[in-house]
Amino acid sequence: MNSLTCFKAYDIRGQLGTELNEDIAYRIARSFARFLKPQRIVLGGDVRATSPELKSALANGLRDEGVDVLDLGLAGTEEVYFATFHLGVDGGIEVTASHNPIDYNGFKLVREGSRPISADTGLADIRSMAESMNFDLVDGRDSRVDDATRGSYECVDTRPAFVEHLMGYVDIAKFSRPLKLVVNAGNGAAGPALDAIEAAFQAAGVPVTFIKICHEPDGSFPNGIPNPILIENRDMTRNAVLEHKADMGIAWDGDFDRCFLFDEQGRFIEGYYIVGLLAEAFLQKEKGARIIHDPRLTWNTVAQVESNGGVAVQTKAGHAFIKERMRQEDAIYGGEMSAHHYFRDFAYCDSGMIPWLLVAELLCVKAKPLSALVDERIAAFPSSGEINLTVSDAPAVLAAIERAYSENAEDVDHTDGVSIRFAQWRFNLRASNTEPVIRLNVESRGNAGLMKEKTEELLAHIKSL
Repeated sequence: MNSLTCFKAYDIRGQLGTELNEDIAYRIARSFARFLKPQRIVLGGDVRATSPELKSALANGLRDEGVDVLDLGLAGTEEVYFATFHLGVDGGIEVTASHNPIDYNGFKLVREGSRPISADTGLADIRSMAESMNFDLVDGRDSRVDDATRGSYECVDTRPAFVEHLMGYVDIAKFSRPLKLVVNAGNGAAGPALDAIEAAFQAAGVPVTFIKICHEPDGSFPNGIPNPILIENRDMTRNAVLEHKADMGIAWDGDFDRCFLFDEQGRFIEGYYIVGLLAEAFLQKEKGARIIHDPRLTWNTVAQVESNGGVAVQTKAGHAFIKERMRQEDAIYGGEMSAHHYFRDFAYCDSGMIPWLLVAELLCVKAKPLSALVDERIAAFPSSGEINLTVSDAPAVLAAIERAYSENAEDVDHTDGVSIRFAQWRFNLRASNTEPVIRLNVESRGNAGLMKEKTEELLAHIKSL
């Protein structure tokens, strides 16, 4: 078998037909089973047209290795995480390409306790085994496998337990005033989960109204690929917030492990400032707790953590690094500016449902609009947002920028790429793991003009290289 190019640093993703198909899915499942040696595995899939057939191929591969399969049906990635730790099974696989183009699909793999499997913790071994395997399949299964030794298959529904778990992060009694929320599922997997959360609010008599747009799961994505981080994909949520005079807008990606928030003015709120809000929310519940953050933008997060009596801990960006450090520190919460939010009581996994629930609760507790909660923080620590630049030699660019800026710096840090700090501004420059791109983030202390000036200066310097 030729090299499998669908294996990435943290998951499996590839173009359908050329990089990923049912045969490859089958061999990946058998390799996963031989690597993990599990007894039971949960499977879930997003709404893409190919997800059911790829999930079926995974199920066949697992069962042919003697593994019992529990199928969640249409489910978000975090529902696979939840089912894995809630049911106490040995691992899980979500079939999803999240926000990738429509002709892509892929898999996210976890082991027991919903621990991640990435390139350095098993994904490379699974790839090597899958590349060396060859099977003569009949109707999608290995004809040499005896039915007596084959694993079982069962459909299971963990969504009621999942929603009950989610509602445990907030105090229903604090939802004391009516809230109107625009929810944009992007025609992805979030729709059914949102319906279940809405029913839980109604059963509790909580005055929360959902205004649903792009709600029905549809693998043809009639409203575009669900990727709210793209500016052109934000108008629908923004316009609905303004039209309905909503308190907040929320939009999800295809497998809803990330959510993106809009304030009552329809303004998109950068994920960096949401990290600070969630840190504050958790520290009000558990004083002295540890909060994990990445090095891209830090000053606002550290300020909010420390002012609320917590301990801020920096680690490298990326879910495998965040989850590992959270376990080491027993951190209650970890946040990345990329809208990945991680929770100790959610097996240290990321969730796209828990963040907006906590922010909605905060709106009620503080009796302030979302704009008021973030404006002060944006003014205190204005930031550029992440700027992506295509380069031919990322290490050389990073080294040149470090040489140019380190001499007069207060601190130079290499936790992830290079972070250089001055008295009134700082920046982080890091290389992508998967493409010839470098990512720049700049922030300042209360001086938006300085932040913009230094951002333009850095961009000009990088382009000159």
